[in-house]
Amino acid sequence: MNKDTIETKKTNLFIILSGIFITNAIAAEIIGVKIFSLEQTLGINPVQINFFNSYLLDFNLTAGVLIWPIVFVTTDIINEYFGKEGVKKITLLASILICYVFLVLWFATSLPPAQFWLDVNAKDLSGNPININSAYTTIFRQGGGIILGSLTAFLIGQLLDVYVFHFIRKYTGEKYIWLRATGSTLVSQLIDSFVVLFVAFYVFGGDNAWKLSMVFSVGIINYIYKFIVAIAMTPTLYLAHSLIDKYIGKSTAETMVKKANDDY
Repeated sequence: MNKDTIETKKTNLFIILSGIFITNAIAAEIIGVKIFSLEQTLGINPVQINFFNSYLLDFNLTAGVLIWPIVFVTTDIINEYFGKEGVKKITLLASILICYVFLVLWFATSLPPAQFWLDVNAKDLSGNPININSAYTTIFRQGGGIILGSLTAFLIGQLLDVYVFHFIRKYTGEKYIWLRATGSTLVSQLIDSFVVLFVAFYVFGGDNAWKLSMVFSVGIINYIYKFIVAIAMTPTLYLAHSLIDKYIGKSTAETMVKKANDDY
C-alpha cells in the first residue's frame, strides 16, 4: 500500500467517524425534548424504585439517551486513532454545528405560518383539534434549552472522556481497550447525564422548569441506562478496531495508535 493510498484511507476514516459522531450528536439534540417511559415501551409496569424514602424513580428517559452512547463510543475510537487533536477538531466542529442548528430552529419557529398549513393540520392523528404552529414552536423552542444544556454537558463530557481515556491508557498501555474506552465513557456520561438536565430543564426551563428532585431522579435513571448500554456496546469497540485495522492495514493502524498516544 503506497503512501498516498494510506493517507487517503486515513482521511476517509476520519470523515466516516466524524459523520457518525456529528449525525448522532445533532439527532440527539433534536429528539432530546421528549421524555419517554422505558417501561411502557417494553410493555411492563413502572419499576417505582424507592429512593431514600424521598421519591419513586421510574425509567423515564430523554429520547436523546438512545443515541448518545454512540457519540461517546465514536469519541473513544477517534481518540484511539487520531489522539486528542482529532477529538478536539470534531468536538469543535460538532459544537459549531449544534449552535447552527439552534439558530436555524429559532429562525424557523419565528416564521409566520401559512393559513392553509394551519387548516390542513388543524387536527392531530387522533382527530383532536390542535394548533400545529404552536406545537411546532413549543417543541423546537424547548429544544433550545436542550441544546444549551447538552452543548455544555457535551463539552465537559468530551474533555473528561479524553482525559480519563489517556489516564487509563497510561497505566495499561495497548492492553485493555475495553477498560479505557468503557471507563472513560462511564465517567464522562455520569457528568453529562446531570449537567444536561440541570441546564436544560432547571436553569432554562422557564415556566415549566423542573424541580431539582426531578433533575436528580431523571439523571440517575438516564445514567443507569447509559451505564448498561456502555457495557453492552463494549464488543462494538473490538469490532470497530478489527474493521479499521483491516481497512487501513495493521501496521498503519499501530502507527496511528502510537502517534495518537504520543500526542498526550
